[in-house]
Amino acid sequence: MSSIRKKPLTKFWYACFTLPNGRRVQRSTKETDRKKAQKLADQWEAVTKGRVRARQAQKVIADIYSEITGEHLTFPSVRDYFESWLENKKPEVSESSFAFYQGKARSFLTWLGGRADDQLTLIEKADIIALRDYELKRVSRKSTRHAIKFLRMVFKTAKSDGKYREENPAIDVKVKLQGDSERRAFTIPEIRRVLQVAGAEWRSLICFGLYTGQRLGDLARLTWANVDLERNEIRLRARKTGRTTIIPIASPLRAEIEKLQAGDDPREPLHPCALASVEKNGGVNTLSRQFGELLADAGLAEHKPHRKTKAAPGRSGRRTISEISFHSLRHTATSLMKNAGISAAVVQDIIGHDSEAMSDHYTHVDEETKRGALAKIPDVLSAA
Repeated sequence: MSSIRKKPLTKFWYACFTLPNGRRVQRSTKETDRKKAQKLADQWEAVTKGRVRARQAQKVIADIYSEITGEHLTFPSVRDYFESWLENKKPEVSESSFAFYQGKARSFLTWLGGRADDQLTLIEKADIIALRDYELKRVSRKSTRHAIKFLRMVFKTAKSDGKYREENPAIDVKVKLQGDSERRAFTIPEIRRVLQVAGAEWRSLICFGLYTGQRLGDLARLTWANVDLERNEIRLRARKTGRTTIIPIASPLRAEIEKLQAGDDPREPLHPCALASVEKNGGVNTLSRQFGELLADAGLAEHKPHRKTKAAPGRSGRRTISEISFHSLRHTATSLMKNAGISAAVVQDIIGHDSEAMSDHYTHVDEETKRGALAKIPDVLSAA
């Protein structure tokens, strides 16, 4: 049972109460009024003995904090804080990054169920571990790692905002990538096999991927306004990083560009079907699946069934990471240039970076240097 006492040389009452482990402790109430001090002592012991629900405990703590400091202490719910975090993050990142964050937040809140409306401070490391174990049964290790990394970022902000006072619950929750295939670059014979089964538009997209190193979403959105054949260069703004890149057109790529049907309107897309797919689906998932089918047609991957069966999980089942994908062309372009002896600074300037910090690390590379670098990439189209 709680009690209060006064210590020598102090005007404040001390609360005496028992912790769950049986240890008797004393804490200053910062109160000179006996009745108020006893009330605080009763509240503290109620919290330590678990005789209140979590929300009640939060209210008791807030009341105690307010009575001692005179400041109002608030505990936002998980849902409220995540929605606020997204709202603050939206102006700072690209549309694709925001969509990624929004999806991860939605998944976490859905997994929490009714607990999403409980206080943010009630989320513990055990919750993050439970989420990780759940995700590992549902999606790839890489996707699971992204989910944990997202939560680590949100709780880091919450801690700096003073909304989460404990150690970041996601800080030491790890996901190893062993067990999944690592992404790798294409070999030149593999690229030629894919080109042999690709239609005209996909052939063009593959060539753009190889000779510019850009992401599928950015290439699908290219219009003729991005292409300057007179200056022999492509200018585009990466949606993921917001970085504007000027890329000289390699000779094999120019030959492919000249085969494309150009109209009078510079806003017309270079790859109409790809752009229509991206706009309809809000991303490149459909295009990525189509490219996967091309890989299968070329004998570089297995065909995946459209529907989930006992024998094969299909597209709705747990997704494993393929060794090669369209993004592998980005790795291929990087490897080919590095193998040709091109400096890392030039390669990074052509390919682009995932963050401004990485971009700023390198000095500006002049156009002639980049043209010379791209000229060293072998012509993989001649035999395709």
